[in-house]
Amino acid sequence: MKANFLQAVMAATLALAWAGATHAQGAPGSDTKTVVKEDAKTVGHAVAHSARTVGHSVAESSRKARDTIRADSKKAGHAVGHSAKAVGRTVKDSAEKVKTTVTRKSDEPQPKN
Repeated sequence: MKANFLQAVMAATLALAWAGATHAQGAPGSDTKTVVKEDAKTVGHAVAHSARTVGHSVAESSRKARDTIRADSKKAGHAVGHSAKAVGRTVKDSAEKVKTTVTRKSDEPQPKN
């Protein structure tokens, strides 16, 4: 990112130097205020373009990281869900075994009232 910023600054400096040289060769009666305004506009556009380029490159690299994190989170979520389901089945089966053991049927028939 520092390299791209440095390139933007260098582009702005070259744009100012080029604009200054171009205007110096022009008519001697040109308005200095207009020249400075145009130079500032040119530099502003160069900096904006460089910033946009840097922003796009950062967005592209963060997009890859985002996709990787999303995939890993999805895998972890599925693993947790599977483990919770397995634990639930084990508890249910164990509870049923305990229930059948505790409520054992006697050999004698139930009395009828």
